Amino acid sequence: MQFQLNFRNTFSLLVLGVVAATLAGAAVAADMPKRKPGLWEINMQMDGVPNMGPMQQCIDQNTDNLMQQQAKKGKTDCSVMDIKPSGNKVSIHTVCKIEGSTATTDGVFEGAFDSSYKGKLKTRFNPPMHGMSESNMTQEARWLGACKPGQKPGDVIMPNMGSVNINEMMKDPKMQEMMKRQQQR
Repeated sequence: MQFQLNFRNTFSLLVLGVVAATLAGAAVAADMPKRKPGLWEINMQMDGVPNMGPMQQCIDQNTDNLMQQQAKKGKTDCSVMDIKPSGNKVSIHTVCKIEGSTATTDGVFEGAFDSSYKGKLKTRFNPPMHGMSESNMTQEARWLGACKPGQKPGDVIMPNMGSVNINEMMKDPKMQEMMKRQQQR
């Protein structure tokens, strides 16, 4: 039972981290170069969550466009969305409502978005969300080449957890309803 609870909490924090990084990356995407289509390896580390290893994501132009559309929808919950590109660096500052908490995120992404980039995000939650008052996350991504045979754009492969297609998941009415309910909490 304790393992199940810890695994569930860890998984929830990991999913929260993936969503936060994805939304932050998507929000920034409007002001920086699109990622090169193909297979990307993404390493994320969030304080307090065991590193599960690199995940891989097969993307195309439509995948990045879909992420931008989702970020634009999320902007209605954000009172501040300050994005400052400068050369190969993009600084962000956002203040958004998530699950009844105000999440203030500051971060920097830098690199060549056609081959590799790194990012650091710090989010403060007021009041704390799921017992967490602050989250620090680092992300490193690198382009590996063409997607593997059988992969389609949007496929995300997570170590020891299988795969999911982000494009299909974001279009699923059940997922959209769940995300809507989460935002209303």
